[in-house]
Amino acid sequence: MTQERPFRANPLTACLVGVALLGLSACSTLAPAPLSQGDIDLANQADRETARKDVQPVTGPLTLDEAMARALKYNLDRRVRLLEEAMALRQLDVTRLDMLPKLVAQAGYSDRSVERATFSSPFSPVYGPTSTDSSFSSAPHHSTLDLGLTWSLLDYGVGQYNARQQADRVLIAAEKRRKAMHLLMQDVRTAYWRAASAQQLRDDVTRTISLAEEALADSRKVEAERVRNPIDALRYQRQLLENLRLLEAINQELLSAQVDLANLVNAPLGQTIPIAEADVPVTPDHVVKLPVQTLEEVALRHNADLREAHYNARIARDETHKVMARMFPNLSFNYSLNYDSDKFLVDRNWQEAGLQLSFNFMNLLTGPAQKKLAEAGVALADQRRVATQMAVLTQVHLTRLQLLNARSQFKRSEEMYATDRRISELGRLRESAQAGSKLERVSNDTAAILSLLRRYQAMAQVQVAESRLLAQLGLEPQIGSTDELSLKDLTAQVKGEGNPWQRLVVSK
Repeated sequence: MTQERPFRANPLTACLVGVALLGLSACSTLAPAPLSQGDIDLANQADRETARKDVQPVTGPLTLDEAMARALKYNLDRRVRLLEEAMALRQLDVTRLDMLPKLVAQAGYSDRSVERATFSSPFSPVYGPTSTDSSFSSAPHHSTLDLGLTWSLLDYGVGQYNARQQADRVLIAAEKRRKAMHLLMQDVRTAYWRAASAQQLRDDVTRTISLAEEALADSRKVEAERVRNPIDALRYQRQLLENLRLLEAINQELLSAQVDLANLVNAPLGQTIPIAEADVPVTPDHVVKLPVQTLEEVALRHNADLREAHYNARIARDETHKVMARMFPNLSFNYSLNYDSDKFLVDRNWQEAGLQLSFNFMNLLTGPAQKKLAEAGVALADQRRVATQMAVLTQVHLTRLQLLNARSQFKRSEEMYATDRRISELGRLRESAQAGSKLERVSNDTAAILSLLRRYQAMAQVQVAESRLLAQLGLEPQIGSTDELSLKDLTAQVKGEGNPWQRLVVSK
């Protein structure tokens, strides 16, 4: 009979138990910790400072080219798109590293409460110790160190496809950035001409509102004195009130234009941005006369949505290749340098190498289903590309028609404004000659203001329609890095590239 050895407490074991208990108690006391109001205020202040960092203030009249340059350089949403593209590129670098062999260093320490003593027995049908003598084969406590290199052929093959897919995702991020730039240019053009109309109409609207309120007060005074028929006075007041309602609606529409423009160019929201006087840009006539087949060809080559669909289809095909690669046997190689401080070892340092071939037989069952799923993904990506292509071609036709209609509406609005302006001037002359009433002047001035507003709105619609057609064709200003270029240089590049239609023949 052998005697059981008494249990020997170990300081390291007690320490580990204590750490485990401390960790469990810490996990049990975790509770939601909402942000304090002070933390939120500090974060909001830091965010405002970050948003305004390195943003040059608007010091003079803002031109359309400078507004676009400021939007490209300072717009916060565009910064997000640029960071998303940079993040996708960094992810590509990380994915490429996955193809490298794994070099792992390990260190450990082992301790037993009692020594590992064993009995030995010769081979016999009846198992059991034949001797009461025991021996030790390892020390109760020892440390180990090893440095191992492992390389798997399957991991390398799958890593190749992962890197190709991530490279396509980088290109997709670039296409999304292009699309976001097209939308930003549309918004800047619309907001700029709205702000220009607000600046042009501000004084006229204010003056006409004051004149209408003065005429309304005079009419109510006449009504109170019963100098005229009450029904005539009330009709007169109603017409004045209707004009006032239109003028106040115009004023409200114009007030928001500055806020929209300031948000797009990342300027202080409370700052009034002066708009430079500029000629109205007109789409070249040869553009609208181009055959629609030419526009279709350009769109099929350069449209951002369609190019993104092509990359997604390529990602889906690489996913099929990955599924097929996982169905092959895996060949792995490992090599390691080892050290063990166990005093019972004859050689405490040794090298170890191995070559292993493995195959998961469950792939024979799951492989066909995974392959069908990947092929379904390819079919879905192809169908989405076909649908995107038809949608792009449809939008090319629609935006071309919208541009033609917007040009026609702008031409008609200019003619109406010229007529209403002459009527307003004649009305002022009639009033100065006491041949006309204030109501007539207010009505004429209101009509002229409305015509001028519609002219600017029609001008903005021409710009929007042109920007949409450019976006569908995939044409955008060819500019350098917005971070490296100064605002002055970027404005010059935008001005030099301000007419992307000139590259239409080159892009065919």
